[in-house]
Amino acid sequence: MNHKPVFLNRSLSEWIFSLPVFALLILTLVIGTGEMIHGQLLRMGEKLFGDPPTGIQYFMLRADPAKPDCNPNPDIDAEVQRLIQAQASDPFADIMGGGLSAEDARKSIETAMTLCADKYTAYTSISKHITPALKAYRGFETAFFGIFRFGTENRSVILILMVVIAATLTTLGTHHISLRPPSTRTDFKVYSIAMVAANLLLLASSIAYWKLQKDSGIPIEHPIINYLWTGFFAILVVISLKQFFKPPAAAKDGGSIGMALLSIPLYAFMALNAGLTFLGQQHYSGLAIYLGQMMELSGIFLNLSLYLWAGMLLKQTRVVDLFLNIVRPWGFSPEVLTYIILVAAAIPTAYTGASGIFVIAAGAVVYREIQNSGARRQYALAATAMSGSLGVVLSPCLLVVVIAALNKQVTTDQLFGWGAYVFMLSSTLFLIVSLILAKEKFKLAPPSVAIPQSARALVPVSPYVVITILVVGFYSLVLDTQTDEFTAPMVLPIIMLAIVWFDKVRREQIPATSPANQERRIGFEGAVREATNDTIGHIGALIMLMALSVSIGGVIERSGIMDAVPATFGSPFMAVGILLGLLVFIGMVMDPFGAVILVSATIAPIAYNNGIDPVHFWMIVLTAFELGYLSPPVALNQLLTRQVVGEEEMDAADKEVSHLSFYYKYERWILPCIVMAASLLLVAFVPLFFYVK
Repeated sequence: MNHKPVFLNRSLSEWIFSLPVFALLILTLVIGTGEMIHGQLLRMGEKLFGDPPTGIQYFMLRADPAKPDCNPNPDIDAEVQRLIQAQASDPFADIMGGGLSAEDARKSIETAMTLCADKYTAYTSISKHITPALKAYRGFETAFFGIFRFGTENRSVILILMVVIAATLTTLGTHHISLRPPSTRTDFKVYSIAMVAANLLLLASSIAYWKLQKDSGIPIEHPIINYLWTGFFAILVVISLKQFFKPPAAAKDGGSIGMALLSIPLYAFMALNAGLTFLGQQHYSGLAIYLGQMMELSGIFLNLSLYLWAGMLLKQTRVVDLFLNIVRPWGFSPEVLTYIILVAAAIPTAYTGASGIFVIAAGAVVYREIQNSGARRQYALAATAMSGSLGVVLSPCLLVVVIAALNKQVTTDQLFGWGAYVFMLSSTLFLIVSLILAKEKFKLAPPSVAIPQSARALVPVSPYVVITILVVGFYSLVLDTQTDEFTAPMVLPIIMLAIVWFDKVRREQIPATSPANQERRIGFEGAVREATNDTIGHIGALIMLMALSVSIGGVIERSGIMDAVPATFGSPFMAVGILLGLLVFIGMVMDPFGAVILVSATIAPIAYNNGIDPVHFWMIVLTAFELGYLSPPVALNQLLTRQVVGEEEMDAADKEVSHLSFYYKYERWILPCIVMAASLLLVAFVPLFFYVK
């Protein structure tokens, strides 16, 4: 989209799209950290304004006390007579026997006086503690609590708002994920027709589901969600119609229908497939129902948005370049350098949640570095795609958290523990296969040269390490919160914001000799704004793909395919062998989060019933999904790699190997599949020998 300034140095799209999404991201951070921050605010309020000697606690001061309406000094004799007369005029007073004596009445009044006096004492004591400083503090604390509570109660609405805004901008810019980007007029025509049809199906399904909810007579919890979905899909239909009649001016003439079909967004393919299937089954609200499953996992998708934002903030820094400076002096062969990069990339991959975010954020740098080491372009493409998938089994990967949340048979500790072994296996296999296929022998720079240079490269990296430690320490010591798989989505953006700020403060030290460095000479505010702009496109593309992927799971679930799978196979080995093919297929056509939901509901119980250990089963699933990320027909990480390196580089990679054998022509596809298929077979069958009797 066009980002030319129109007002206050911001473009129209930034005012309409970026600023609201930025506010929603900040609100998501507040929601995520709200409980821990509010707890500390209450503790601080108690320390600052509580008065233990008088029994005054901060919770008593959070609102102005109400003045008691009782009389602390009544005329006791007059009150005694009033009570006796009131009883005498009550026809039911003597039913239980015994009237109210003057002595009893006096005791009752004296007790009431004591209670009233206590109320006045408390009122006076609390009122004395209501100072201007307290009012300012409690105003901030209660306002924060209000925002936190509002956000917690409306997570689903916040998610839908974010998706609606982001996906609208993504549609305007034709940036949805597809097997190849549209480039010709024919591409854009086919693209637009598919988008119109897909969004019409989604619009019709949303209206049908809305009607179904109203007819049920049950109050709709968040009616605004229906308005948002309906309006959103109607807007997408209008946008796509406009794009059909007015393709981009940069579109080339010509093109073929066959190639144009590859330009259709994957989410539109899924919407058409699922929508037409549900239509044939007269399940008119089916698409909307499965789309609504996002609401049940709104916290997960909001965390994914924060991970995306953190990834785009990383892209605005020199962190990846600086860390690679530590490795460069050793002059490793491409295969060894790639192995080191993949091992290092596993950590940010795990922290950014199994959706190729690391590929988006650092894929271009990884590709360039591997290629500069002398590697083939096809090999560099394969490694770049794998850099965003190997770490999905490591802590604190969001995908593993979802698995543990949906399956009580496993815990995150168990999955992460065994996931480390799976990661070591797959990364080592990559190194072995790469060395076997290498055209050059192992090489290494003299340690006397490499060690001093690497040591010097550690100096520029150290401030970023210190910043990370300080932020993690702040959460641990001040907010009493450890950084783990549950808090990482909130902690990571704060770390990245601090790193971006530090990086931009030092921007004058960066030589402005290359276009990349010139772009990074923008200030902190500009970098955050640019990162948010990038985040919007990926939120719109990835979350829509994930949401519609759930509907494909619904098609599979309703098709009866799973009913054809026997409940027992007679042998865990046979069960693993058959389920393996099904899991790989699911990993190929669905995004990981939608696939986990489907597998948890359908395949996991079958695996457990056939004696497959739950932890072992989910290790098989995760490895199968890793293979799926890298295998046709979807191969999400391959598509993201294509996006970050650009079409020109892809064409250059194909030309570079056009005269070589079949393997080298398609190395970017074959190498990852060889590595992950071998890893999957080992992960699937070897453990069975140890626990199956």
